Amino acid sequence: MSDANTSTPIEIEITEPSSLNEQAAVALVIAGALVAVADRRVSPLERDEVIRFIRERELAPHISDDRLFAMFDGVAERLEEPDFANVVIDTLRPVSNMALSSHLMELSERVAAVDEDVHPNEVQAIKLLRLLTLVLPRAKQVGPRAVSTASKE
Repeated sequence: MSDANTSTPIEIEITEPSSLNEQAAVALVIAGALVAVADRRVSPLERDEVIRFIRERELAPHISDDRLFAMFDGVAERLEEPDFANVVIDTLRPVSNMALSSHLMELSERVAAVDEDVHPNEVQAIKLLRLLTLVLPRAKQVGPRAVSTASKE
């Protein structure tokens, strides 16, 4: 178990840190996993719903189902640690400028409802996600424009 005062990175590494699609997939998986673990019992139905949602919307066509399942399982385990909020924030921050909020919210609601028993802690997890999507600071743009502007100073 990790120390509550230190945040250890998620074990599922993003293969290309510059790939926003990869980061978006991780954000979707973590949103679904957060709701799934909220009631202290992750159902296979909840995990399947996360993968189904991502597949239906073609949000991560480059990632295999096996990898998405492994990501979900790793993230769900990591979210049981005391510093789970830091993990969620650190995962959502890089994609905060992307139009993912509606997907994150719809996915979280579907995961809560899939086992036909919406637990009060799942409702709290959805509220946390909604709050985070509203208040997370937007990621700073890093690219040719940002580099050229910085080099002129």
